[in-house]
Amino acid sequence: MASETIENCSSHDPLLDIDSSDSSSGVKIDEYLELQFRVFRLAFLLTIFSVGIAGFFWGIQASASIFIGALSGIFYFRLLARGIGKLGTSSKIVGKVQLLVPVLLVLVSSRFPQLDLIPALLGFLLYKPALIIQFLLMP
Repeated sequence: MASETIENCSSHDPLLDIDSSDSSSGVKIDEYLELQFRVFRLAFLLTIFSVGIAGFFWGIQASASIFIGALSGIFYFRLLARGIGKLGTSSKIVGKVQLLVPVLLVLVSSRFPQLDLIPALLGFLLYKPALIIQFLLMP
């Protein structure tokens, strides 16, 4: 009688059903990848818009700095998203490699006189408005 009760409980509990959790995690991974690509597209659109505005108002040097900063910000976000995607499957913590990206951006912008530090850092932060806009647009 006890084994019959255990079988009935385990057959109706979705947490104990391995096949259903695998298929739902596959759907969640697909949704996560789709969300990443939407944020990347929006970040690229914001980058193009802000580089155009900066080029019009402040010149080519500021727009190039924003562009380099925005590309490094998108690269930083990609590394962070990849680390978060690995959580639970092959990693238990998020790596710290992505923290090198802003450090390298500051070093490169201080090394080359063609790049300005403040516009580069503002460009680096362009992925954040893309995230905010994306989550405001989500149903």
